[in-house]
This record gives sequence, C-alpha cells and structure tokens, in this order.
Amino acid sequence: MSLVIQEHARARLITDGPDPRLVPVELRYDPEDPETVQVRLPGGVDRAFALDLLERGLRSPATRGDIGIWPCGRAQLVLELHAEDGVAVFQFDRAPFIRFLSQIRARTPKRPAAARITKATERGEATPAADAARATATRA
Repeated sequence: MSLVIQEHARARLITDGPDPRLVPVELRYDPEDPETVQVRLPGGVDRAFALDLLERGLRSPATRGDIGIWPCGRAQLVLELHAEDGVAVFQFDRAPFIRFLSQIRARTPKRPAAARITKATERGEATPAADAARATATRA
C-alpha cells in the first residue's frame, strides 16, 4: 500500500492579462522523502520544496531559494516560482493546502528534530533548526 499523499487544487495563474487563468495543480507528499513536497504544474512541470516552507508560508511570507509562499488575506495563498525564463505566480484557495498538511500530519509519525536536521543537511538545505544546531555546536 502506498503512503503517498496527493491533493488536487486549482490555481489562478496570475498574468499581465485581464483575467487570471485557472490551472490544475497536484500536491504530492512521499514519506520516503519526508521533508519535501512536490507540486505538479500544468505541462508536467514538477517543483519540489521543503515541507516546512509550505507550513510557514500559510502563516506568513516565507522564501527559500527561488520559491516564495505567503498568505493573501484569510482564504488565499500565493506561490511564486522563479526560473531562468521568468517568474510564475499562482494564487490558491488555502483549503486544499490545509487538507494536504492535515493528511500528512495524520498519516506520518512525528520525527525528532535531530532526524529532520540530518536529512535537510544531507540535501544541503538550511533550516532554522539546522542553523540553530550549527550555532550551538560552534559555541561548544
């Protein structure tokens, strides 16, 4: 049985045209890579980013690398993706993301912070917990 969690959402692709275009988006979480969320965009484009970035972006603006996420009012979420050929901005209803995160929390065991730090460090990512652990180790 697969423990992969998927959630389908519709996003408004924000352009300089008069009306935003509605596009289907798929959110995907695989417990084999517990710190990462995959987003499948139209045209089969996949983007991966840290789960904690999504969690923080639901509450306040959060950016890591070429991805930014922030709340827009009480019911919307904005996802901004930078690439060599430009920037894509998507606006979502927050509800699918909240359902998605709830499913992840309900189906996956809590991992100790040390395990999260190790996994993120292996991937070369900086996380607030990893930064704090490095600072503590440096002082010791």
